[in-house]
Amino acid sequence: MLIISHKSFLMYIYGQKVPFVAQKGRIDMRVTDNRYAGEISKFNLAVRMIGHEARTGTIRKCTGFSEDRIRKIFGTYFKQGDKTTVKRHRGKSPTQINNFVNSALHQSEATILACLFVYCGLLYLDKAQKGIASQRLDPIKLGERMCDAYETYRSVHPKPELCFEKAWSLYNALTRDKELFFAHCDNCGGPYIQDRYALDYAQCPFCDIKQSA
Repeated sequence: MLIISHKSFLMYIYGQKVPFVAQKGRIDMRVTDNRYAGEISKFNLAVRMIGHEARTGTIRKCTGFSEDRIRKIFGTYFKQGDKTTVKRHRGKSPTQINNFVNSALHQSEATILACLFVYCGLLYLDKAQKGIASQRLDPIKLGERMCDAYETYRSVHPKPELCFEKAWSLYNALTRDKELFFAHCDNCGGPYIQDRYALDYAQCPFCDIKQSA
């Protein structure tokens, strides 16, 4: 069962204690980077998102930076000679929801990440907990809270099945496209992510994994 405590910044997911571990401003700005002083939040967000291997288009949507500026930040802070510390992905962001429900493992991780979206203030459930709505956030806040959620997810799953771009796809599938929703397990009563147009057996992936063990 999901229990959220904003005061203590702790969350219990199906009995597991999850600390809030989001890291902000992990790379210090250089003294010579005064040109970024007026846009410190955008700069720090761009650094965080590049560190998570976000695509350029995703970073642009959140920061408003040009492709050239993002490329320069990447070259300055993530390149060591001919080597890079993170990968840069090209092309469109993934959009297939099958990635989130095609196995109990993927569905469990998608559920934890979706719960973290609620925890970090990206979305909320209605009073009946049957609908999902996104919080009204400016692009920078949206990007920051997405990073918070993903970094906390990585603390639970050091070898995650879902990359940062798939986290964005999950968020859009829940809020914009409404293809996914929170169902509730008949066995444990906990929430889990379910395809709105697929047959639902009313059993969460955590119970599936437990029964298969």
